Amino acid sequence: MLFFLTVTILLLTVPGCSKKAIEEVQATYLQQQFEANILNKNFRVHLATDNGVDLTGQYTGYTYVLYKSTYYNGPMTAVKNGVTYNGTWSCNDDYSKLSINFPSAPPEFVFLNRDWRFTKKSLPIMELAPWGTTDPKVLHMEQF
Repeated sequence: MLFFLTVTILLLTVPGCSKKAIEEVQATYLQQQFEANILNKNFRVHLATDNGVDLTGQYTGYTYVLYKSTYYNGPMTAVKNGVTYNGTWSCNDDYSKLSINFPSAPPEFVFLNRDWRFTKKSLPIMELAPWGTTDPKVLHMEQF
């Protein structure tokens, strides 16, 4: 964070630095943080609730990994007891939205298959809620 702040201050104070240059530095920083903290890391469902109903137990034993195709999308796997389910993930350019899609997975994955917004990115736990709606759904994924 200190690096990002320092570079932003330098860009703002150096004559001739454009808004575009600042946006490029911010985008690069976000990409680096997402890659360092989310991509290729093991996650498990720490909490899943749907309208107050705790669904967490349905995801016990699964390990989820987001792999990189680009900084904004790629394959995703869920593994339990040696069985691998393949899916995809994607993000928008400011990493506020995470879309998860497992097309051929167990029925409990229907809850996971949606557009999520980050409500908190304090690892080891990513806190997510549905994108574009106030549905009372919560998904927390813990890095381990």
